[in-house]
Amino acid sequence: MPFKNSVSVTAMGVALAFAVPAHAQQADPAAAVQAPTTSTPDAAADPSVATETKANIIAGRPAPAANDGDITVTGTRITRPNMASAAPITSVTAQDIKAQAPTNVEDVLNRLPQVAPDSQQTYNDSDGRQRIKLRSLGFERTLVLIDGKRLGTQNGQDVGIIPPSLLERVDVLTGGASSVYGSDAIAGVVNFVLRKDFEGVQIDGNYNFYNHENKDTVVSPLARAAGFSSPRGLINDGGRGDVTLTVGKKLFDGALRINGFVNYRKTDEVGLTDRSNSGCYITQLQANGPLSCGLTPSSSTSGLITSQTGATQGAQYVNNPNGTRTFVPFGAGVGNASNYFSGYAYQRPSERVNAGGFVSYDVAPHVELYASGIWFRDKSYNNYPTIASGTVQVNCNNPFLSGTQATAIGCGAGTTSVPIGLNYRLGENTDRPDTYVNTGVRLTGGVRGKIGSAWTYDLGGVYARNHQDYTPSFVNATNLQNAINVGGTRAAPTCAGTSDPACVPFDAFSAGNTDPALINYLFGTGTSVTTGTLYDVLANVSGDLGKYGITSPFADQGVAIALGAEYRKDTLKSSADSAYRAALGGNNSFLSQDVWEGNIEAQVPLVEHKRFAELVQLNGGYRISKYSSNSSTFNTWKAEGIYAPIKDLTFRASFNKAQRAPTVVEIRQATNIDFASGGSGSFQDFCAPTVTNGPNGTTYGAPIASRDVCRATGLSDALYGSQTLLCTNGTTPNGTSACTVRSGGFTSEPETAYTQTYGIVVKPRFVRGLVFSVDRYRIKIDNSLGYNDYSYYTDGCLRSGGDQFFCQGIVRNPGTGTLYSSAASNPTTGFIRQGTTNYYTSIARGYDFQAQYSLSLKAIGKIDWSFNGSLTTFAGGQDSPLQPSRNCAGYYGNGCGQLIPKWSHGLRTTYTTLDKVFAASFNWRYVGSLTNANNSGDPAIGGTADRVLTSYYRVAPISYFDLALNFAVTKKLSMRLIANNLLDKTPPIVPDSYNISLARSNTIPQRYDSLGRNIAVGFTANF
Repeated sequence: MPFKNSVSVTAMGVALAFAVPAHAQQADPAAAVQAPTTSTPDAAADPSVATETKANIIAGRPAPAANDGDITVTGTRITRPNMASAAPITSVTAQDIKAQAPTNVEDVLNRLPQVAPDSQQTYNDSDGRQRIKLRSLGFERTLVLIDGKRLGTQNGQDVGIIPPSLLERVDVLTGGASSVYGSDAIAGVVNFVLRKDFEGVQIDGNYNFYNHENKDTVVSPLARAAGFSSPRGLINDGGRGDVTLTVGKKLFDGALRINGFVNYRKTDEVGLTDRSNSGCYITQLQANGPLSCGLTPSSSTSGLITSQTGATQGAQYVNNPNGTRTFVPFGAGVGNASNYFSGYAYQRPSERVNAGGFVSYDVAPHVELYASGIWFRDKSYNNYPTIASGTVQVNCNNPFLSGTQATAIGCGAGTTSVPIGLNYRLGENTDRPDTYVNTGVRLTGGVRGKIGSAWTYDLGGVYARNHQDYTPSFVNATNLQNAINVGGTRAAPTCAGTSDPACVPFDAFSAGNTDPALINYLFGTGTSVTTGTLYDVLANVSGDLGKYGITSPFADQGVAIALGAEYRKDTLKSSADSAYRAALGGNNSFLSQDVWEGNIEAQVPLVEHKRFAELVQLNGGYRISKYSSNSSTFNTWKAEGIYAPIKDLTFRASFNKAQRAPTVVEIRQATNIDFASGGSGSFQDFCAPTVTNGPNGTTYGAPIASRDVCRATGLSDALYGSQTLLCTNGTTPNGTSACTVRSGGFTSEPETAYTQTYGIVVKPRFVRGLVFSVDRYRIKIDNSLGYNDYSYYTDGCLRSGGDQFFCQGIVRNPGTGTLYSSAASNPTTGFIRQGTTNYYTSIARGYDFQAQYSLSLKAIGKIDWSFNGSLTTFAGGQDSPLQPSRNCAGYYGNGCGQLIPKWSHGLRTTYTTLDKVFAASFNWRYVGSLTNANNSGDPAIGGTADRVLTSYYRVAPISYFDLALNFAVTKKLSMRLIANNLLDKTPPIVPDSYNISLARSNTIPQRYDSLGRNIAVGFTANF
């Protein structure tokens, strides 16, 4: 099979080569043909293979040939042996993956310093999809590939489709690759190389769980004082199981290769209340003030009543937990306050099934047909409290309403009904799930081969479809009003205002109502459906022009080129049933975008094997793109070079310019206009007086913003602090008033990125087995495209002291200056803006460090060291030309959401016996400190003298240690025992964590091991 022993390329975006002695390239391909051999998917996990793979990739050379005899080159469309990369590539080998015992790909990548962790399994508001963000520049700027072809649509991609046990390795190229792949490779490329050419049957299984000692933390006494529990002692929970069956067969003397797999994964839930660091949500109400549990009035199991009429308008009451029909002030205490997040998950429950197959057939010498298919289904849940909330009209003769209660809410002589704001949590163990079901399929196919000795080709395509059914639970407003309008007697209540036989009378004026029939009547569900599809057709041809004599007189290798053409079509369709639309609104939509592209690469070795010039090489690439959503045609390019004065030392540099067009989702987010009250929060006009509600009514204080800031929003001085500015027209889901927010109405133009990487690779011949590299990266994105919610404008306007770049997002009604309008009128004023649009610049700068060292111990075995570190010197950007650059590296808060420490690294040490029967691997993960931006000393991110914090302002550096033991019980059975976070370190406490990490767990779960020690057992069996 001559073709199977030629070179195939998995392209990833750079086109530099590293020359090797000519004799390494002169073998006759026909002479390399071998009889088919039986191999297993576990072969790639061999420590020797893993060591060679990682050493080669650090040095810029290709990984060793896989089981099928192919050389998979990560870096270019050019097909040539002995390739190398001008941009740094980090590789995670099969051995590394097995040493972690991961149940999903997210676990594998979150440990890389170059990846911004996005731990969806520990994020209660997740939709279950796993996406990758390099350099914290967003998943839209990170291109994900499987074996060199796109995973799927940028917005709909889910790397959870890939079982970790099927990975040969993961290559992460952290430099611009847009000229090879298209505009979405600005931050880099992640390429999953799958193991798909083997014979036999293999079963690979892992089971892991958390083994954590709950000890009292600063949260524990606060939780208990508020009436909540805080666990103590050893707990084993959070089980995660993963099993994969893989089958492969070669037929017709190896010309036909068929492989298939089935994978099943299940994850058990861990609740926030199962850990002592999250017994309640910790908040710091004022700078340097004491910590306290965030007691949310709207989640009281006694019921929160807000008067909306009469002399007590604005007063808030709670039903007395002692059973008497009286009101008491809201505050801490059992039955009065409630832990809103008691049902939230620390680890989300989920269940996933994957299946797929690969087939390739050599129809003739140098002609191969190939195809693959992967299918998955994932189901996961988010639990939310059953809170009956809304503004309702209460009849004053309601039998559940006592005389004192009726008076408190405004009932009096001649009054038949009054409005109230109601927030009643119907028990803490009655939470209802929002359900996400993600399904998808990815199909590839094509033909590839060689034409003569100089040319290779690959004609193929990808079809990918991602489908999501989202089914939330919500209050039916009509049913709530029906249930609250009670007639009859207290002993025999009836629904007075409706003939609906299903209506259940709602006793909202006594504490502790958990009636299941009432819950079922009040709460409904609806389903929204989102489907994204990708159609991708590619044609690539690579030629070695040296075969025609086009070679530098000072080089052995000739000029090489690659030509490519690509057509892509992205579609996004969203719809919902009538129940969903009635409760949550929105519109059905269908979006589509077509892309036509062409590209060329050239690789030009100028000098090879000369004195002080072992290699001098230049490379270039150019791509032209036309998007149907944009009238302009734009281009990307790259220029690269390698200089190796001697074999031991190589200098490399890569410069890339790319333009990224908005995705179909970004186009919709930018252009589609809809309105909401308060967005996801409950923002009040910062120029209105501050409001305090209590049992004696409402008091008003000074506005949050200064008069100068309010003037910058278009407010007249005469209205500064006026109560008429209070937004009272709408309510958020928890029943509080909020200003109007308009989403959309923006334009979205392509952004332009400039990426530079330059570094050095050292492989000293006097230290056998050592290779290390240092690379500098610089990324600047002009006209940066991104989503900003309303707080971007409100916080920016407030923080900047009135910069018009931010304050223009606050659009007041003329005359009144108010920020509330009726959505039905499609208003042009009276709202705060949010949505996707272009802003000024995004910036990422730093250094990457990699090293690999293998030390032979002769008859005892060998030790391998692998190091990967990253120093981030800049992470942020510049919001407007008038504002200074914001560098958030090492900081959090005040808009610094990257959560990137300045330094982080991983160092793995692996000992393997000579017979490879036993291996022990010890891993040290270091996460550098993070400091609140108030203490940065940088005014651009809020670090002014008047904002310095004296408590809970810094997360200290943390070191985690992992241990993995692997035993080859027989030639066909291996066992693994692994402990991650061996010392069971607890995560750091971060008050108001939702504002930092979008998590209610009082920490940053994306960055830290938040659930404690993880114990894993695994096996691989071949038959």
